[in-house]
Amino acid sequence: MKEITFTLNDKKVSLTTDPMKRLLDVVREDFRLTGTKEGCGIGECGACTVIVDKKAVCSCMMLAGQVEGKEVITIEGIEKDGELSPLQKNFIKYGAIQCGFCTPGMIMSATALLMENPKPTEKEIRIAISGNLCRCTGYVQIIEAIQATVEELKAQ
Repeated sequence: MKEITFTLNDKKVSLTTDPMKRLLDVVREDFRLTGTKEGCGIGECGACTVIVDKKAVCSCMMLAGQVEGKEVITIEGIEKDGELSPLQKNFIKYGAIQCGFCTPGMIMSATALLMENPKPTEKEIRIAISGNLCRCTGYVQIIEAIQATVEELKAQ
């Protein structure tokens, strides 16, 4: 057991845990942030995507000990003052949500992309979400929602 301190959704947190515990389990079990989903458990589907130090990562593949001193953002951390992020709003507006299981991970991958590159091309969007599997939407609406968000951010 080890004390691990990091920033989670803009709040400094500490917990004593097994440093070999998956970040996914820490987020869901210890902090009760259940928006992050477990899909495959082997880093192939992207359902568990969170942002660590501004990079999208599969939380099922990252250990708790690896986030010491880092900034972690989950799907719960991208809304501000009870208001959905522009990307979340556009996922709803463009019907980029079907069953919703992939949605948090998809939004987190897109959010990480927009943090790094606020004006991505369609190709860059497709590459950024290529690690996120969706069985319902066919990706068209997802890409449209991300592109609409890019356009809105450009206009600001």
